[in-house]
Amino acid sequence: MLRFGILSTAKIGRELVVPAIQDAENCVVTAIASRDLSKAQAMAERFSVPHAFGSYEEMLASDLIDAVYIPLPTAQHVEWTIKAADAGKHVLCEKPIALKASEIEALIAARDRNRVLVSEAYMVTYSPVWRKVRELLRDGAIGRLRHVQGAFTYFNRDPANMRNIPALGGGGLPDIGVYPTITTRFTTGKEPLRVQATTERDPDFGTDIYSSVRADFGDFELSFYISTQLAARQVMVFHGDKGFIEVKSPFNADRYGAEELELTNQNHAQSQLFRFQDSRQYKLEVEAFARAAKGEPEEVVTLESSVNNQKFIDAIYRASEADGWEPV
Repeated sequence: MLRFGILSTAKIGRELVVPAIQDAENCVVTAIASRDLSKAQAMAERFSVPHAFGSYEEMLASDLIDAVYIPLPTAQHVEWTIKAADAGKHVLCEKPIALKASEIEALIAARDRNRVLVSEAYMVTYSPVWRKVRELLRDGAIGRLRHVQGAFTYFNRDPANMRNIPALGGGGLPDIGVYPTITTRFTTGKEPLRVQATTERDPDFGTDIYSSVRADFGDFELSFYISTQLAARQVMVFHGDKGFIEVKSPFNADRYGAEELELTNQNHAQSQLFRFQDSRQYKLEVEAFARAAKGEPEEVVTLESSVNNQKFIDAIYRASEADGWEPV
């Protein structure tokens, strides 16, 4: 069993990832760390975790754990990923692992010098939904792919929420803009060449709250919009000359709708509905990470892929300040 330490008591860890690790077949949560020992102890008691630490450094120095999961605010991801790798721990870090592509080079160096696994936690890439989309595209189910269309929105104006605090790495593109980009890259195996974009910022928070993006992948285009201040919606559609694939609840599986995708042919004469009952993408993510950490053959998100995804986001920010196409 790969022994995980959890670096903070953040909500995504409490609600999604820690339960997934505890339910996994090949890993377990052994320790919780918080800057407030009472919070670490309370979370440890809730999940029957045997060890609690009152500092991140103390847990990283412990031989009780083999790996860490990092759900800290985005602005702290690079710092603590490097510290964890230098402590000899494997690292599964929440997305985005960095706020600029150039910052990931230091993570690659830390990974390589310590010979540990460092991976960005894109749970969607482990989901059977997205692996089915990739399979259908590879098999030519929709013919020639010409256009990908997506949307991811929710409404949140809480000034205390990290998503609305620039100093913590808040903003719509770091939080949810990374999902249309990673899923398009994952399913097609292609990288964007150039982008056009418009972005709006909140006058009070200063964070980006809306972006509309057009990306040129050479033989197809991706267009998507994201917002942190619109009614909640998620959708991804892959459109070819012989049909299209619509992913119904593409990112938060089974929370924005059914966990399913629909394949429709050219003239709507035939459609196939693929349903996935509780695919538990976080559980699949941590199990795959644990296998890879043990040296077993496994497809995980590499830091090299993380660099390319962040280059995409960086280019969207640049394009939002420019008139016309911006190279990725």
